[in-house]
Amino acid sequence: MKTVVIATNNKGKLQEFKSLFPNVNIKGLADLGFTDTIIEDGNTFKENALIKARKIAKAYNSIVIADDSGLEVKALNGEPGIKSARYASEHNDALNNEQLIKNLNGITDRRARFVCALCIYFPNDDYRLVEEYCYGLIVDEAKGSNGFGYDPHFYSLDLHKTLAEASMNEKNKISHRAKALRKLKELLNEDFSLK
Repeated sequence: MKTVVIATNNKGKLQEFKSLFPNVNIKGLADLGFTDTIIEDGNTFKENALIKARKIAKAYNSIVIADDSGLEVKALNGEPGIKSARYASEHNDALNNEQLIKNLNGITDRRARFVCALCIYFPNDDYRLVEEYCYGLIVDEAKGSNGFGYDPHFYSLDLHKTLAEASMNEKNKISHRAKALRKLKELLNEDFSLK
């Protein structure tokens, strides 16, 4: 079974990848003991995904999939955007959600989308980038206990519930990350070589 490194320590993301790639040995950064800081100084989700994937692939001479994802709210000019994980100045889901709802106070246009840029990077420096979206509305009241990040406040227009109320199976059908992974899988053979 081929091993593919997912450039994250986020357990929620790792579970999503494992559920979508059942025939691949998925490892996270914690499994490798990787503790270096990766400076994500790109201006787009795609640039940050490439930065992460390249660094880990070089460090471990391995196939790496890295994502950069976040929430873009139309009325906030795309915020929190690439700063989604640290919107409230630190990596804390509760504080980020609090900041989001505060910034949307009095705003009726709640249209938003989750964005996921995925990069697969090979030891020979070949790589591919894809990007996908999940559309919805931001709701003031958090609902559901599944998911992570902004999921309790993101009402899916496809599922008619927040992503935190959705099962993993439901989420995998419509989420930005699942769509990006499916797009990425279309580029790959079963052995992770490129078509």
